[in-house]
Amino acid sequence: MSISIALHLLSAVVWVGGMIFAHNSLRPAAVRVLEPPLRLELWVQVFRRFFVLVWLSIATLLATGYWMLFNYFGGFAGAGIHIHIMHGGGLLMVLVYLYVFFALYRQLRQAVIIQDYPLAGVQLNKIRKMVGINILLGMLVITVAGGGRYL
Repeated sequence: MSISIALHLLSAVVWVGGMIFAHNSLRPAAVRVLEPPLRLELWVQVFRRFFVLVWLSIATLLATGYWMLFNYFGGFAGAGIHIHIMHGGGLLMVLVYLYVFFALYRQLRQAVIIQDYPLAGVQLNKIRKMVGINILLGMLVITVAGGGRYL
């Protein structure tokens, strides 16, 4: 169980921490230093690398989460409300990510390739909003998970 919890927590830290860094540190710095074409190309490259980590994090979170749920709690019936909230919040985060990855990022990448920077900017702004939503969801999930049965 301790290995599963450690992997679960590390995966959450990579995903949520990476979003917080990108949203609150990298984005404002890129806006201040880079012109829009370079900034948009930077984001395509950043996302290309970060999204590999997110896919690995999601796979690890789901595998370890369901392993613990069924092997430690005996399934959903044996899990506390905090586990159900964590599960639902995590699945919502995955859905938001899937939308970002398969719709918005794909459109951003294509717009940058054809150098349609106004369209790329629109897509990047939509991604920024979705990442903001996922940060809030992630913070809620982490708070519920950390506080657990004590909340």
